[in-house]
Amino acid sequence: MLETCAQHGREVLASQLLLIKDQGYDFAPQFRQMTIQLYLVGAMWRHGEGLGLAMDARDHAFAALHSILISDGMKKKEADQRIAFLRSMSRLEDGVNTLAIAAGYQAAPGDADLTTVFDEYLDEIRVSGALWRLYERGKKIMFIGGGAAAFIAIWFVTLFLPDSSGIAILTAGVVAAALVVIPTFLIGILIYRKKIKKTHPPTSP
Repeated sequence: MLETCAQHGREVLASQLLLIKDQGYDFAPQFRQMTIQLYLVGAMWRHGEGLGLAMDARDHAFAALHSILISDGMKKKEADQRIAFLRSMSRLEDGVNTLAIAAGYQAAPGDADLTTVFDEYLDEIRVSGALWRLYERGKKIMFIGGGAAAFIAIWFVTLFLPDSSGIAILTAGVVAAALVVIPTFLIGILIYRKKIKKTHPPTSP
């Protein structure tokens, strides 16, 4: 039964990817992946209800997705964690299924429900690809810039103040790194808050 649902999920995925391919969506990769996977769970849930399963069809859909992740090369522990995360994201606070799950459950062959789901978040900056790229650049600046600053500070103190203790040298490195990391972090927070204020919350599922 898992193989049947997994095959159905793969067929749904292939058809939906063709439909969203040319839409020009610019979402954070994590959000895009989560939305697609929850949509597949919904589709496999509906499909499983017609198979006479001995277990709950919704749970069976998550198990089918787990098998897809494993067959696609994900390690079992990572797949377990991914399914646990998706389960936590599959319902709203009031217990109602999220939009992606509901759209997948209601999907019919040839429809474009997944594009409808993504369209709901076009104006949501928190899941945008632009903000994600800003976050990634900020991380690189903090790690590479902070590491470089620490290296230069340690090199400077060691070369010009050879009598300095190990603690003093280490402190100089930490302070130099902090002078790069902290301002970069604060600037990132300010940019994030500024962008969030310019947007409206997404339409509730």
